[in-house]
Parts: sequence; C-alpha cells; structure tokens
Amino acid sequence: MITLLYPIALMQAAPARAPESEAPPPPPPAPSPCASEAHNGFDMWVGEWDVYPNGQDNQVATSRIERMSGGCAIRETWMPFQGAGGTSISLYNAVSGRWEQMWVGSDGRRVDFAGGVVEGKMVLTGYWDDVVGPGQDALVRMTYSQQEGGAVRQFGEASVDNGLTWQSFFDFLYRPQSNTE
Repeated sequence: MITLLYPIALMQAAPARAPESEAPPPPPPAPSPCASEAHNGFDMWVGEWDVYPNGQDNQVATSRIERMSGGCAIRETWMPFQGAGGTSISLYNAVSGRWEQMWVGSDGRRVDFAGGVVEGKMVLTGYWDDVVGPGQDALVRMTYSQQEGGAVRQFGEASVDNGLTWQSFFDFLYRPQSNTE
C-alpha cells in the first residue's frame, strides 16, 4: 500500500505550474537590403517586351526583364528572331554607388558595363571586344530612357577612340507586350 500512496503523495507535493504564456510574436522581417531608391533606378526596364528598331514596325525580338534575388538584381533574357540571344544581369552596387551590368551572349562572350542614372536616363558604358568586327573593339555606351506609352528606348553608341567620338550603333524600342489571351 505504501507504493500506492507514495506516487499520490508525490503528485500532491509537486508545486503547481504556472500557466504557460504565449510565445512572443516573431519580429517583423528586416527590410530588403535592396529596397533603396537607388536600387530602383532601372525599374522602368522591368517587364515583358516586344522589341523594334526605333521608328520601325518590324519586330526583331522579345525580351523579358525581371527582378530577382530578392529585388537585388535585374535579369534580361534577350530573344531575337534572328541571330544569337543572350542574358544580362544588372545590379546597383551600393559600395561603388553605380549600376553594373554583365552581358553574356550565346557566343560565349562577356561584356561588363557600369554607370548610373543621368538626368532620368540609365547610362551604362563598357568595353566590348570585337564588337565592330574581328579585332575591332569599341567602347559601347547604352542609354535607356522611358518613352510615351510605357515603352523604353535603348540607344547604343560605339567609340573606337576611347570615347573621344561616338557613332550610333543600335537603337531599339522596347514596347510593352499586350496580353492577347
């Protein structure tokens, strides 16, 4: 009988537990490190696009530009109707205070551009090997600007004399794709 009373005595002697309190709510998520106004400098280019030579109605490509990596980068997938495609990754480098873009074409070549917003336009410049022909390198400057109707113009210029003179190299108009579903 002692064995029966012993457990009962222990249960009676056990101190009463305080009711468990609710766990504190989790802290709010930290703001994205890429949520600054400077990180939004290329937002005009994000979207699904039909691409035309500026001033013409013959579409030459489609392009998908999307934010990725928690909003810290912008990726372009360039899909021309003829010729090779490619991809660019653009990001705002908070340490240097400038935008950087790496283009990789389906030919395996890479071009690095850098720049930033100048008078409301994104201007990126980079040295491009063999761009005007075999053994003919050039400095290429691309200017992206918002146009009427939501379009974005990408105007490229090339310099074979390290930026002393510039010549028009390409001129594209990215028109928003319309959903025809």
